[in-house]
Amino acid sequence: MLPGHLKRYVVEQDYSRYTPVDQEVWRFIMRQLKDFHSKHAHTCYVDGLTKTGIEIDRIPDIHVMSKKLEKFGWRAIPVSGFIPPAAFMEMQSLGYLPIASDMRTIDHLMYTPAPDIVHEAAGHAPILVNEEFAAYLKDYAQVAKHALISHEDMKQYEAIRILSDLKEDPNSSDEQIKAAESELGRVSQAISHLSEAALLSRMNWWTAEYGLIGTLENPKIFGAGLLSSISEARGCLDRKVKKIPLTIDCINFSYDITEPQPQLFVTPDFARLREVLEQLAMRMAYRHGGLEALAKAKLAQTINTVQLNSGLQISGRLKDYQIDGTDPAYLQFDGPTQLSFTGKQLPGHGTSYHAQGFGSPLGHLEAVARCLSDLSDSDLSELGVAPGLHVELKFRTGARVKGRVKGFTRAESGKLLLISFEDCTVTRDGKLLFDPAWGIFDMACGTSVPSVYAGPADRAAYGETNDFVAKVIPRKVWDALYQLKHRLYQEVRDIREDLLTGKIEPSQATSDRLDVLSNQLESNFPHDWLLRLALYELGQQVPSASWLPRLEIELKNLAEADSQVQAQILDGMRLLL
Repeated sequence: MLPGHLKRYVVEQDYSRYTPVDQEVWRFIMRQLKDFHSKHAHTCYVDGLTKTGIEIDRIPDIHVMSKKLEKFGWRAIPVSGFIPPAAFMEMQSLGYLPIASDMRTIDHLMYTPAPDIVHEAAGHAPILVNEEFAAYLKDYAQVAKHALISHEDMKQYEAIRILSDLKEDPNSSDEQIKAAESELGRVSQAISHLSEAALLSRMNWWTAEYGLIGTLENPKIFGAGLLSSISEARGCLDRKVKKIPLTIDCINFSYDITEPQPQLFVTPDFARLREVLEQLAMRMAYRHGGLEALAKAKLAQTINTVQLNSGLQISGRLKDYQIDGTDPAYLQFDGPTQLSFTGKQLPGHGTSYHAQGFGSPLGHLEAVARCLSDLSDSDLSELGVAPGLHVELKFRTGARVKGRVKGFTRAESGKLLLISFEDCTVTRDGKLLFDPAWGIFDMACGTSVPSVYAGPADRAAYGETNDFVAKVIPRKVWDALYQLKHRLYQEVRDIREDLLTGKIEPSQATSDRLDVLSNQLESNFPHDWLLRLALYELGQQVPSASWLPRLEIELKNLAEADSQVQAQILDGMRLLL
């Protein structure tokens, strides 16, 4: 079951929102994709369409898709367009494929930078039938959800999301969209460093989104960004696009979601993806910890977890840290902070209790070789440390903790996690770090930091770390002319399905009915090439379609008059030959 803190990103698909035009756009795209990818995509793709519940003739029902995907260890859930990267990765790590249920418009038929059901369903889902790739995707998500993401990354994400929402909202003005584009450019230019999340994003782009597989001379497509865009799929195989063997070096290449990519990376097989992922994971703070990891967390200025060798997990915004040689000597967190063990918040140590932050010295005591976390109550008693006693603990780092012991917090295993003090003063090298007037001092027990990773240790208990509100695109109010267009599209769709099922015959009466529709199209929608193409397809199935040559001329004239749709018209006609 999806954890509660992720449910806020889930929306209803609301299938009734899809218009007959949406359905025809889907059909046109899928016919093109299936035809091209049967020759140029990984062999599992076309088979994967059927196995994951994706039909050519109608936009998929995500619930039906989910039932199909369960056979492959996955489920599909509809989400609100762009969702926070951490949430997206956590969903994938749990075997949920997030699918933005919005449908691109005919104006963005060949490509849209915004998440939509073509990209998410027809791009990502079919490849999941391959066990090796599906395993890679879950492994990637497991690694990515630990990646430290910076406050700059989050600003960029929010700017992208706002721009995407505006472009999808029929009530948005050109001025609003231009302002959002300008803000995205400003935020992107202001990014000062590459975070772990940014590096993982690059690897995802060059593999799961724009990856090729096979040989450099004859690669096949498996990336969802290419699988869901016929124009990019064709362009990527051109010799002008440099093909590079996939290595860890792919993270050194940036990308632009609005432009075709000048180079792509080719993996010999899906196993290679996991090898490269492991190489990247070994560089990350959650694997190696230490001062480098603390430096990354401080720079990020986001909510992250610092885990001590005792197992204590401190989750919050790392404001600063002090060092003693090559070891951490003092940690200082700013704002709401959570203390946990094995991913569970310690009783009484949530963000409401540590609302102003948390700080603690780390390291060995001067006279003790073992870590404080390994000491039993009797060991502590020998040191004069017991509840009710006034003590002064002297650390090798120069830190001093002086106060009355209030109590101990231990893990079930016996590990000492915290020593709490009343009337406590904490100093280091003459600098005051904690004043008795500030209340209870909870001192963390630990000598090293083996791991630092993104987000709170106990996400559900920590509470929300952002103010995400699920996108709700208002329903467009269609005027009388567009309502007529929808009726024409629906009638053509009905005729096609009735012919396919044998409900009606390819008779002269059917031909005459199509002729009436073509005349209505010519009178009311002289520039609509997509419905003309659908009529042209049906006209070849019925006898005595005297109107068919006229329709063919109209299509060719539209192709010659508008270079933006020329390739789409000619491609559609080619499939009918």
